Amino acid sequence: MPQTRRLTSLVPLLAMAALAGITYWLLQATLPSAPEAPEQPKRHTPDYFADNFSVSELDTTGTTQYRLTAKSMLHYEDDENSDLTLPAMRMFQPQKPTVTATAERGTVNGDVSIVDLYDNARILRAAGFGDPQMQADSQHFRVLVNDDVIETEKPVKLQRGPSVITANGMNYNNVTREMKLFGNVRGAIAASDINGGASK
Repeated sequence: MPQTRRLTSLVPLLAMAALAGITYWLLQATLPSAPEAPEQPKRHTPDYFADNFSVSELDTTGTTQYRLTAKSMLHYEDDENSDLTLPAMRMFQPQKPTVTATAERGTVNGDVSIVDLYDNARILRAAGFGDPQMQADSQHFRVLVNDDVIETEKPVKLQRGPSVITANGMNYNNVTREMKLFGNVRGAIAASDINGGASK
């Protein structure tokens, strides 16, 4: 009999424990979940760098279309842009002179579709295929790689053979060889250019 009484007295305790467990589970299930920690925004800090940086793009035949080099490259994690020291951009077109763009510093976006060149920036198109050498100097040039276009909104000095022209802006299409000058355009055009002695 005493053992039967002990078992009978344990039944309410077990029932209370089960009830407490169910109550705790229900409470946890109905409480709102703790908010997740907000994702930390990426900072404009370098995440990697490279010395003697070089990247090239090839066409379907394996021929180089352009090559971007720099003495050093510093990449930033937030916008995927990179700072360049002594950048040089070379663009190659079949049967046309090579065009080289250089500067003291520059930036390039993540997919290498836009290259900005700053401080003593220079565009040099080699002589050849009926064209004289052409040189353009400015404090900023933007190379739109996919369009094969070079432009600037800054004052520019253009030398094409013996012709010298200055302007407030420029747009040069490397495919069509078309040059557009904007703003206050001044200069001296050689007779050979006026008479059509050289192509665009």
